[in-house]
Amino acid sequence: MRIKFKKGKQREFLNIAIKKLNCLSLRGILQFGLDTSYDCLKNYYTERRLMDKVFFDDLCHLSKINVNDLKIDYLEDNWGQVKGKK
Repeated sequence: MRIKFKKGKQREFLNIAIKKLNCLSLRGILQFGLDTSYDCLKNYYTERRLMDKVFFDDLCHLSKINVNDLKIDYLEDNWGQVKGKK
């Protein structure tokens, strides 16, 4: 499942998480044992990719961000796939 923010809000969410975790930069989030690469994290930050739900939940738990305060949409994993043999 993927998390969809409004335009510009995914970067804002990651900036809030960085501040609450007392990290110096985006790379500092990786020290908390999250299972993602730095390249993927940069893509989340530049909003090229939608955030994975597991990563999002882990980050919310670590930084103590209330999910109910955020305006997000949940998308299935296959939301962009083309159905075969139309």
